[in-house]
Amino acid sequence: MPPKKYSKKKLASFKKSIEAKLDDVEHDLDDIKENLDHNTRGTASMSQDSVYSVHMADAGTDSYEREKGYHFMNRETDYYKYLTKALERIADGTFGICGICEELIPEERMMEVPNATKCVQCKENDKLNI
Repeated sequence: MPPKKYSKKKLASFKKSIEAKLDDVEHDLDDIKENLDHNTRGTASMSQDSVYSVHMADAGTDSYEREKGYHFMNRETDYYKYLTKALERIADGTFGICGICEELIPEERMMEVPNATKCVQCKENDKLNI
């Protein structure tokens, strides 16, 4: 029996949704980069030649904010890659098929988590086996 697949119409709908999410992620990444650039330029804590002394707490806060920004940027970059892989799965016909049980992943899950490669049951079983 051939594996179940989503119809071409449904796949087109998923593709459109994923492309919209990709656009959102691109805008978020631009905002994060702009924020990082803005916060790291002209701050006394970044300048080695600062005339004024920098309080350690202020320097620590600046460092923490930069680190948090880089964390967000990495997370968004990873999500962008996962969404791109989801588009590749649409193209090769494996989108929405559980990688473990090979059953069709429910449409609701695929709309909310388009980068999902496992159905909820297999994902939960996978977590229990860790």
